[in-house]
Amino acid sequence: MNKEWSEKNKKMHSLIRKKDSFVDGIAALFELREELFGQITSIADTYPEEAFSKLPFAGAKGYHSKTLAYSLWHIFRIEDIVAHTLILQDTQVLFTEDWLQRVNSPIITTGNELKGEEIAEFSAKLDVRALYDYCRAVMDSTNELLKKLQYTDLKRKFTDDDRERIIETGSVSKDEEAFWLIDYWCGKDIKGLIQMPFSRHWIMHIEAMCRIKNELCRKARKESGNG
Repeated sequence: MNKEWSEKNKKMHSLIRKKDSFVDGIAALFELREELFGQITSIADTYPEEAFSKLPFAGAKGYHSKTLAYSLWHIFRIEDIVAHTLILQDTQVLFTEDWLQRVNSPIITTGNELKGEEIAEFSAKLDVRALYDYCRAVMDSTNELLKKLQYTDLKRKFTDDDRERIIETGSVSKDEEAFWLIDYWCGKDIKGLIQMPFSRHWIMHIEAMCRIKNELCRKARKESGNG
């Protein structure tokens, strides 16, 4: 994991654990999320749409085995589900303002159930600019949630009713590669969810996106005879 991001994440978690430094911890979380999203913006503004469905590390073990588009969809679908269906118990961003149609996604799930070429095929169907805008909308929405959090909210836990509510949305595939996520989220308190998915989950996948885009650049240079 990127050492600088990891250290900032550890500092943030250390701060939110204590009542006296909780506000500073949330500020550190916003700073980290903004820095990480800057990496996403850079990639979205720099790389052509066709790059977002390529699998330069196909078959590898790890998050870098995905595509750029899949990574974006996965990060922010999980955040959308957790922030809205689980914590706020309201409507996910995806189901407002025609986001699903704008992004042109054939699925509403997190994508965990997709494998190999399924990931590339799924990614090729997405409108990358709309996907980026959806990601920004989810981030902004979650930030509003985080701004309203109180220190006493951190130990809030979840129930079987919360679990059932997620299942009813159909937002998580019943495939064994995905369905475990529901118990994973519901087994955490708010403090645990700040880590996964609101901070560390970002770090892992955005670091993988950086590996993917660097490999795409390397291959492009090699094909052009410049590397």
